[in-house]
Amino acid sequence: MKGILIIAHGSRRKETLDTMEEVFAMVQESMPDIIVEHAYMEFCDVNLEKGLDLLRERGVTEIVVVPYFLFDGIHIIKDIPEEIAAYLEKHSNLKISMGKTLGADKRIADVLCDRIREVL
Repeated sequence: MKGILIIAHGSRRKETLDTMEEVFAMVQESMPDIIVEHAYMEFCDVNLEKGLDLLRERGVTEIVVVPYFLFDGIHIIKDIPEEIAAYLEKHSNLKISMGKTLGADKRIADVLCDRIREVL
């Protein structure tokens, strides 16, 4: 069974986490037939390992970790791949791969243009 783990940076601010929870809920609503969990790299109880555990506990054996990050920074290049490799050492029956960051995408530029128009 396949599942998705959306990984975000995390924050100490409750308002930021509330916003992220809204985004995650929107994703799940848009993709009701896919098992989706989420986790954070920093400042939150549900870290990458716990997020992977949640999917594994739901019977998922093939996981795609999708970063909710704009760019390929240190978390994307080093931290997440290393944590995935360490997790796979303990759970060799799983298949875990990683999706791309949000990156340069016209849809993101469109949202930015909307925000600019709001303040003009």
